[in-house]
Parts: sequence; structure tokens; C-alpha cells
Amino acid sequence: MSQTVIALGAHVFDVQVRPVESIPQGQGATLVEQIRFSPAGTAAGTALTLAKLGAAVRTAGAVGADPIGDLLLSMLARHGVDTSLVLRRDSAQTSASVLPIRPDGSRPAFHVLGANIAYGPDDAPHAQIAQATHLHMGAPELMGGEAAAKILAPARAAGVVTSADLLASGDSGLFEWIAPALPYLDHLLPNEDQVLGLTGASTLEEGARRFLAEGVGCVAITRGARGALVVTDDEVIEIPAFAVDVVDTTGCGDAFTAGFLRGLGLGRSLRECGVLGCTAAALVAQGLGSDHGDFDLATADTFAATAPILECH
Repeated sequence: MSQTVIALGAHVFDVQVRPVESIPQGQGATLVEQIRFSPAGTAAGTALTLAKLGAAVRTAGAVGADPIGDLLLSMLARHGVDTSLVLRRDSAQTSASVLPIRPDGSRPAFHVLGANIAYGPDDAPHAQIAQATHLHMGAPELMGGEAAAKILAPARAAGVVTSADLLASGDSGLFEWIAPALPYLDHLLPNEDQVLGLTGASTLEEGARRFLAEGVGCVAITRGARGALVVTDDEVIEIPAFAVDVVDTTGCGDAFTAGFLRGLGLGRSLRECGVLGCTAAALVAQGLGSDHGDFDLATADTFAATAPILECH
């Protein structure tokens, strides 16, 4: 059976500028090497990499009825993502970010929430979700756990594999906000700061088990240069990152999610899913933007088999 994924939630239009060491004072100007833009967000960015890896992908969510939304949807379509389930809003602009990329690849962000927060369970394409094999919810915190559960619960009842990742930074109050959705998630894919911040745990494994106690089936945590940690009730799997020249970390978390979910669709083990996730993140990190890299599944698997592992001490 082929993998069909609906990635529902955050759609963001990113503008990246590199390299940026400081913001000019007053009316000052600085010459940079590169300015570009790309589709991004925990739904759209994940969908794009999933499509590269061979999944059939549709996105669902909301963007503005504006030129930014036109461009965002056209760029997703160019990568093979079906955007016919995305709603257009006259009342809000398309969510967007401006990202000044530092020389080491890290970046702060200037962000407009826009139409992403004008989407809820009544907008979700429930009939189409029930026909998919996988539902990935990008940033359930934007609508809240109770609203997210109204989308995830019927999907699970229909036999759809469910997953989610988070857009917000770790905040202890956020755990209670999203908790009603957690029993309906087969997989949760946060980063380490989110796990520690949301749970107040002293270790990632302890934090992951807090989510497992709420009903999540598997927690796959990204750890930057230290790779990933996958935790279930039965096992803890450490997966190292690959050694690459990092240009930009934008979209690496979404790429990991896409690789992990594609591995699930291919019937791979959790370790192999984590490796494919780290592979996708490494390929994206070598250029500017979440859509960097002309790769497919075969390219990714070859990379994983031959690329050096990053040794972290």
C-alpha cells in the first residue's frame, strides 16, 4: 500500500538573508551574499520534503488571499504537493517569516502568525483525512489541544496513523494547552528545547516519558548536532547526526519529521526512520531554506550509507 499523507497546519512563507552578523543601525545598509524565499512551516515544510522522498502528499490549512499565498502555494505545487485542501482567507495575510541567517547557520526570526491561527476543526477535510494513510498535524498548539483532538480522534478511529510536531518554543504552560490531543498521537516529533521546556524534566528521556504517559505512542526528539532520540514504552534509541557543512538550520526539524514519517510509510524500523530523518535534515542544512536540495529517497539512502557521522563529546 502506498503512503498518502495529509500535512495539516502551519503554512509559512520564509524569506532568508545570509550571512547576517548584526542589523545595521538607523538607515544603514549591509551587503549580503544571498536572499531567497521558500515554503516553510510545520505542515508545508514537512510536506515538501515528504514529496521529495516519494510520498503522495496533500496539505491542509489556511493562507491569505494575497500574493504571498499565491507564491507559497505555487512553490509547493512545483515540488509535487497537492494544495487543493488549503483555504484562502480574506481576513488575514499569509503567515510569513524573515530569517537573518548567522554565519554558523543559526537564525533568529521575525514572524507573522497570519492565517495560520484562523484554522480549526470545522475547517479540516475530515473525509479526505479518513482516506489517507497518515495525518501529520503541524503545530497543534495554534488551535489548542481540544480543537486538535477533534481532528485527530476521528482520524485514528478511521485507522489513519497520526503524528504532530510543534512550532512554539518550550513553555511549561503549553503542555496543558496541548494535552487533550496527546492520546490521539501515534508519534510526536518535538525538539529538545520543547521537550525540556514543556515538561520541566531534567533529561530528554524523562520528558519523553511524560508525553508517553499522556498516551503518545512514540516520541522522536531532534537534538541538533547530537542527532535524535526516539523513545517508546519499550526502547530508547539514540541516532547520531551526520557531519556536514551547515549553511542554514531553517527547516531541518521539518525535514527530520518528513524523513521519519516517510520511513514509517515504508515499513522501516524506528531506528531506520530516525536515520532517514537525520539524513533529510543533513541534506537540507547544506543550503539556504527549508526547500534546499535536489534529492529523492534513493539519494538519501545512499547519503546515509556513505556520509560520516558527527562525533559529539
